[in-house]
Amino acid sequence: MLVFDSLETGPLATNCYIVGDSETKETAVVDPGGHVGAIRSALDRHGLTCKYIINTHAHFDHVGGNAELKRATGAELLIHPEEAGWLLQLKAQARMFGLAASDSPAADRTLAEGDVVELGQVRLEVRHTPGHSPGSISLVIAGAKKILVGDLVFAGSIGRTDLPGGSLEALRQSVFEKIFCHPDDTQLFPGHGPRTSVGVEKRTNPFLGEDAPY
Repeated sequence: MLVFDSLETGPLATNCYIVGDSETKETAVVDPGGHVGAIRSALDRHGLTCKYIINTHAHFDHVGGNAELKRATGAELLIHPEEAGWLLQLKAQARMFGLAASDSPAADRTLAEGDVVELGQVRLEVRHTPGHSPGSISLVIAGAKKILVGDLVFAGSIGRTDLPGGSLEALRQSVFEKIFCHPDDTQLFPGHGPRTSVGVEKRTNPFLGEDAPY
């Protein structure tokens, strides 16, 4: 049975998601932006064991808790190959925003389009969804009508495309081809702010309506 929880972490209130299997207790922590003590408390509350740390992308506000959480749990760190090298450059990233950050450990392995992360009976299907950054991924929780979309799309908005490797054209294509292909009642869980749904964003998102192929 799926266990699903979230909490805001780090200096930019990044949504960190905890996805696990209630039977095996195997769990992935997605985008630990910081506040690792709070993340560990949430894991303990559900009786879960962190098997994987997954980054939807390597911007510093999504990976700030990687090192501490990995030290505490021994979990494998997973990210798309196009951004694995960025994990070792977080200090420079954070300075662009006038903030401080520590570099992350290196990835243990990488995730690409079509890969599946298994947590007992829970399956996270990887979709490569560039646009906000070149190696951004979304995670489809199979059979649950839930997708973790990182900073690809927000409630009524989209992720920035003016940062290195960003592309508005690529972002729109990612949303149309990899997210809007799901039923309208599929819930979307972004990297910041409240959840939304495929149907709501199709109807109301001002950045995605023009020339949309649906």
